[in-house]
Amino acid sequence: RMAAAPPSYCFVAFPPCSKDGLVVFGKNSARPRDEVQEVVYFAAAEHEPGSKVECTYIEIEQVLKTHAVVLSRPSWLWGAEMGANEHGVCVANEAVLTREPASESEALLGMDLVRLGLERGATAKEALDVIVALLEEHGQGGNYYEDGSSCHTFQSAFLIVDRNEAWILETSGKYWAAEKITEGVKCICNQLSLTTKIDAEHPELRNYVKSQGWWNGDSDFNFSEVFSLADDHLACCSGRESLEKQGGDVSAQAMIDVLRDKDSGVCVDSESFLTTASIVSVLPQDPSFPCIHYFTGTPDPSRSIFKPFIFVDDVKLVPKVQSPSFGNDDPAKKIPRFQEKPDRRHELYKAHEWARSLLENDQDKGQKLMRIMLDLEKQGLEAMEDILSRTEILDPAEVVDLFYDCVDTELKFFK
Repeated sequence: RMAAAPPSYCFVAFPPCSKDGLVVFGKNSARPRDEVQEVVYFAAAEHEPGSKVECTYIEIEQVLKTHAVVLSRPSWLWGAEMGANEHGVCVANEAVLTREPASESEALLGMDLVRLGLERGATAKEALDVIVALLEEHGQGGNYYEDGSSCHTFQSAFLIVDRNEAWILETSGKYWAAEKITEGVKCICNQLSLTTKIDAEHPELRNYVKSQGWWNGDSDFNFSEVFSLADDHLACCSGRESLEKQGGDVSAQAMIDVLRDKDSGVCVDSESFLTTASIVSVLPQDPSFPCIHYFTGTPDPSRSIFKPFIFVDDVKLVPKVQSPSFGNDDPAKKIPRFQEKPDRRHELYKAHEWARSLLENDQDKGQKLMRIMLDLEKQGLEAMEDILSRTEILDPAEVVDLFYDCVDTELKFFK
């Protein structure tokens, strides 16, 4: 039996389940416990015709123009666990197991496809089209972890969201199916969830599964039943009920509360895995308002704070949540890969380690620190609510160093 896929959780809530005409998106990224995630911004860029882009393991054709993106990513790889672009598209991935073993050959990782979809798609549907076209052309495969002793491979599922709709995309090799969502609350986790409601699919999908003897063509085509390992496709989403209980009040705060919930299993803290970073995004359906993306940049959302980011021109970069760069000397780039593990901790991660040890070892001081941190987070959430309730257009100068200042203030508390 293959090793379990890391138990990440992704959510989206649409009006009328969510507040004030907002689409609310969230993900807890469960990864190996000691892995560092960084938060990085890449400005929109134009590229020379014929130029290439080096992804985690392979090089592919670059496009003429890439959108500005903000990403939360394991700092050894090129892609991302989750992120957003300047057009209000958010993408998150899940590692999943299917009855087809995932390829160990180095190709595109699910995480690379997250970033490629964001850089190249101005809507959720465009991002989906980008991802499936690249999957067809280059395939998926290669080690999901920074581990020189063993190759961990998975298939991919994605939650792709914009201001109007979301797509759940599930894949096995280059084959895929997708469902479009425009209402209610949806959750995806580390197992397949698509059943018979399929709104787009690989043109050869049904012929392929018939040729494998996995479906006879007579019964309803159920993607999870056809592709899952035995009995894997159970309802996995404990967090969904908590969001549905909110009635029509799913807000950024409600999503944050769900991501912090250890009892439900959504906030993972196990022997093998930890929620190493989290994101919550608020996408107003009215395009005259900005989208707001909250990142932790640190592990365990129940002990981290969500800090807001808004796309504007010349947004101030935040080196304190960026891991050191090792260039071509990076063991992730040399063959054989991962022969050693460099220290990838960024400044915020190191400060947060100190805070976590305080929370564990000195209850009084720890609780006091946590209260201060949550108060800081609350100020950020309230300031963002204010921006979304104004009638006048946001002045970019007001938020150009928003994320920078929040990280800076958090670091000062830890000092």
